[in-house]
Amino acid sequence: MPVTDITTDTDNLTMTLTADVDAPVDRLWRAFTQPRQLERFWGPPGWPATFTAFDFAVGGHAHYAMTSPTGEPSRGTWEFLAIDEGRSFEVLDAFADENGEPLAEFPSMRMRFSFDQTATGSRLSNITYFTSVEALEQVVAMGAVEGSRLAMNQLDIVLHDLREWFQGKGTNVELLDDVHVRITRLVDGPRDLVWRAHNDPELMKKWMLGPDGWSMVECVVGEHYRNVWEQDGDPETRFGFEGETLLLDEPRRSVSTEKMIGMDGPSTTNDMQFYEEDGATLLTLLIEYPDIQTRDMILATGMADGMEASYARLEREVLQAA
Repeated sequence: MPVTDITTDTDNLTMTLTADVDAPVDRLWRAFTQPRQLERFWGPPGWPATFTAFDFAVGGHAHYAMTSPTGEPSRGTWEFLAIDEGRSFEVLDAFADENGEPLAEFPSMRMRFSFDQTATGSRLSNITYFTSVEALEQVVAMGAVEGSRLAMNQLDIVLHDLREWFQGKGTNVELLDDVHVRITRLVDGPRDLVWRAHNDPELMKKWMLGPDGWSMVECVVGEHYRNVWEQDGDPETRFGFEGETLLLDEPRRSVSTEKMIGMDGPSTTNDMQFYEEDGATLLTLLIEYPDIQTRDMILATGMADGMEASYARLEREVLQAA
């Protein structure tokens, strides 16, 4: 994980984040100064960022929104105060309304981003300066420390070539905390087709099957979805999942609830994001479980192995045939 330290200092009214990466300074600089790169990690998992403006010049402004799994936006704005090309830049960071205007009820903060070479790559130093202890405590209470850690720990994926970083690694499962799991899988195919394979019932029935011997006998998509499988044509083995679609941003993001058909209890929330680079698509699935016991029970079923079998089938039987 890139983040090595996050500290708050009430005497100097600062929060300092340090992250070390195995990439050169110029690559790290580009990640923070090109909006399509920046929006891949600026929001923490579950709150991806979209930059709608990015005038990277002293006096220029950037506007962005981080969107929750239910579509709720949290908007921000930067005013660029200073730029030392390739080495550092400073912004005035503020919470914003839908027009990009700072919100008076939240603090504005000066932020300095510095980029330095190290023996193994480069280091990001991000210092946030607050105007009062109250402002610092307000932002920390809103989850800034953990949110920043989760966001910046996504840097590795951004700084490396997707094929080089993910090829051959199969389906990867990360435990982010007690109730959040992140699953990543590189699929060798274009995003539009990978998206369609996740949303077209006829295509889904070709690959979303888990281990050999299973078939999908029911597939309903839309605002309310329902998927049912059976093994070797035996109706007695049938099981399935159903849920509600919360957010659909084609072809970038799909968020839905999920629970096993016929089971009581709370649902999980599945947040699937699609990112394409060089003809390959990175799938990132963030699952929110109701509690740690449910998380561990579901992971123990071999879910990841079933997903890997399905994604291998997707590449073999759907994408190669396209």
